[in-house]
Formats: sequence, structure tokens, C-alpha cells
Amino acid sequence: QVQLVESGGGMVQPGGSLRLSCAASGTISSIMASGWYRQSPGKQRELVATISSGGRIDYADSVKGRFTISRDAGAAKMPDLQMNSLNPEDTAVYYCQAIDRLFRNYWGQGTQVTVSS
Repeated sequence: QVQLVESGGGMVQPGGSLRLSCAASGTISSIMASGWYRQSPGKQRELVATISSGGRIDYADSVKGRFTISRDAGAAKMPDLQMNSLNPEDTAVYYCQAIDRLFRNYWGQGTQVTVSS
């Protein structure tokens, strides 16, 4: 089973930036889409941003204009997430995710992002 590993989380002051990266332990064939989700204490996991194999990008309304998802050339690559203008409401555990054409989901263990002064 391919594992996803996130990196780049940490603590930042409001208004700051972080860049999250995701790496796969192997090759996931026929990725349909990949992206980032987050979960805050007491809340459900929510979509942050996704990118399809064809390059279509979707963002949660709460992060539009502040976060940017990107992926190196090749749909098999895992996406990065550039997060700017962070605010305390962005504090959460961020998860990398991918889904293949057999609708198998792959998740990372998560990386903590804390926005606090």
C-alpha cells in the first residue's frame, strides 16, 4: 500500500505563510485527483483544495485567493499547498489525499499547522 507523507507544517503568526508538500512512498497509478484536506478539533475533515489529473483546480471558499495548490508535471506527482495570509481559523491538521481511477483513497498521517500570535 502506497503511503503519503506530508511535510512543511508548523507554527506561524497571523499573516504568515507556509508551504506544505506531499510525497508518496511509491507510485499510484491512474490518479484521478489529489489534494489537501484539513481537520480542526471538534470539526469534520474538510476539503481545502484539489487538482484533477487534467489540471482542474478547486478551492474551498475560505481559502480562495490565499492558498495555491500546485503539482509538478505529471499527474502521478503529489501536490504542494502554498498558504499565504494565514489566520487562526486555518489552524488544523492538514492531510494530503489522492484517489485513483478505481476510487481507492490514499491519505497521509497529517501535518499540524498552527496560526497564533
